[in-house]
Amino acid sequence: HMMCCASCGIAEDDNKKLKTCTACKSVRYCSVTCQKEHRPQHKRACKKRAAELHGELLFKQPESNHVGDCPICLLPQPIDPEKSIMMSCCSKVICEGCDYANQMRQQEGKLEQTCPFCRHPLPDTDADHNRNRMKRTEANDPVAICMMGFIRFDEGDDQGAFDYWTKAAELDNSADAHYQLYNLYDEGKGVEKDTNKAVYHWEQAAIRGHPISRYNLAVLDMFNGRFKRATKHWLISACIGHDPSLERLKFGYMRGYVEKDDFAAALRGHQSALDAAKCPQREAADAAKLDD
Repeated sequence: HMMCCASCGIAEDDNKKLKTCTACKSVRYCSVTCQKEHRPQHKRACKKRAAELHGELLFKQPESNHVGDCPICLLPQPIDPEKSIMMSCCSKVICEGCDYANQMRQQEGKLEQTCPFCRHPLPDTDADHNRNRMKRTEANDPVAICMMGFIRFDEGDDQGAFDYWTKAAELDNSADAHYQLYNLYDEGKGVEKDTNKAVYHWEQAAIRGHPISRYNLAVLDMFNGRFKRATKHWLISACIGHDPSLERLKFGYMRGYVEKDDFAAALRGHQSALDAAKCPQREAADAAKLDD
């Protein structure tokens, strides 16, 4: 049935290309006219299938957290933002292990301090950092654009922050941008308050591996009595290394609303995520912090 228009039945060929319904992905049309004519009889099934597709996407286990992998060592980034650094010259997020190893190499060799990724000389002043960020922002770099949103928000410019985060979400589906847009829509800062749009951005961030968004969706489901959905959310975020989600599953297991198998899977997944992010360079960087 996907080879024919759902309204008039015309078959696709070299001269006639059919377009798929963007909501349900289950039917195709030869024209906008046919799509409009078929809408009354397709509407109900379309909404049902679209909801099913969204649920499948929302509860799919991401490969890693929203930060992704370090571009140098290619290991998963830690969830803790204090354990990575964004380079203003190239907008790459580098893990503290690679940053520390680069610093040690430069100190021992008495070399010029450069970015561990692009080898651009490190900026000396805040003004240099800002210049670098603006260059990346003007080049439509979504990471730099998202960072500009944080800067505008800290300055009290809610509208400016909203504009930057919206652009970052549109360009790269940035999980951080979606999470911050939730906060703005939820509190009505820089934009009219809208709970539905707020939850939408939470879900978009969660789909992209943002553990706090996923955790908060679970809390929302718990509040509404949807215990199984909440457990699914916490299981997913625990398996990308989120400690609070694992603690909530432990609490739920002790209270009896989390199954033993689910809690066991969370423990295995959580430990696996932590192990995958370990390396000697990161351990050395942690040890150096303790020495300081």
